[in-house]
Amino acid sequence: MSQASRRIRVVIAEDPPGRLDKALARDVPDAAALSRSRLARLIAEGHVRRDGVAVTDAKAKVAEGDAIEILLPETAEVDTAPEAIPLTIAYEDDDLIVIDKPAGMVVHPAPGAPSGTLVNALLHHCGDTLSGIGGERRPGIVHRIDKDTSGLLVVAKSDAAHHGLAAQFEAHSAERRYLALVYGCPDPADPRLRGVKGTHWESGGTLRITTELARHKHDRQKQAVVWSGGRHAVTRSRVLESFGTPPAAALVECRLETGRTHQIRVHMAHVGHALIGDPVYGGRRRLSIRAVGAEAAARANAFPRQALHAARLGFAHPVSGAWLSFDSPLPDDIDGLVKALRAG
Repeated sequence: MSQASRRIRVVIAEDPPGRLDKALARDVPDAAALSRSRLARLIAEGHVRRDGVAVTDAKAKVAEGDAIEILLPETAEVDTAPEAIPLTIAYEDDDLIVIDKPAGMVVHPAPGAPSGTLVNALLHHCGDTLSGIGGERRPGIVHRIDKDTSGLLVVAKSDAAHHGLAAQFEAHSAERRYLALVYGCPDPADPRLRGVKGTHWESGGTLRITTELARHKHDRQKQAVVWSGGRHAVTRSRVLESFGTPPAAALVECRLETGRTHQIRVHMAHVGHALIGDPVYGGRRRLSIRAVGAEAAARANAFPRQALHAARLGFAHPVSGAWLSFDSPLPDDIDGLVKALRAG
């Protein structure tokens, strides 16, 4: 939206919802890309008027025919500093950018990582092409991958893109496929797996894991499988290749139906096949020389991160509607470990 069109006029249509924020969320033009939460903030900040009088209560009653004026404030600059950090860009247009993130990069600034993040890099790379997300000139993070997970993620550059992408991730319609190296090999013939709560084998040898996830009771940095009071989480896992005789490790594809914090790492550990290199959920498991050979065992046991890579990302473009799909090859560290396991 241009600086010359910062004023939006809305006439409430027939049979409106009972409160102002809901009515505006329904009746504001789609091109404005104003979410209900953004509208609620604008109301609270005094930027919404009825008959020239500011309405600051999102629950205020409205009626058919009410003329509402929304005054959008100038896009504010964020405090986060732009940093000239190299980026691997899979795709970019006026509305969004797809990044192939390296392992070790934090997505968003936090107390433990105030700089050197993907957001710092995007603020430098995108500059004035950021049209404003939620009233601020910043990239719109609609999903994240862990610091030590590599691979693809999409970031919005406009409010319209942020609104559309967030809706897809909330509806679980975006495609997200990960590649992981795990201890052992999930096998439909394994009687132990048939007894693990929350698991179900689907056609094609796909293991469906359905649980709830919540913060660990004793370690707030961890997530844990729970059966009530958590957030619904579904992962589908399929073995692509196994290593060793009997299999001591496997390359698996994991498809996310939901996208919870640490979901793949927690779910694979839950079924007894934690990710190689995972310092949080992998426990003290190690691969033996007898099982996979000396080089592969040495590489696996010294692997410095969880062996997890966001390999495919697909979604409908939030503005054009065209389906976009991107693939990222395994990074050198995981690829090198796979080759060593094959050779062992």
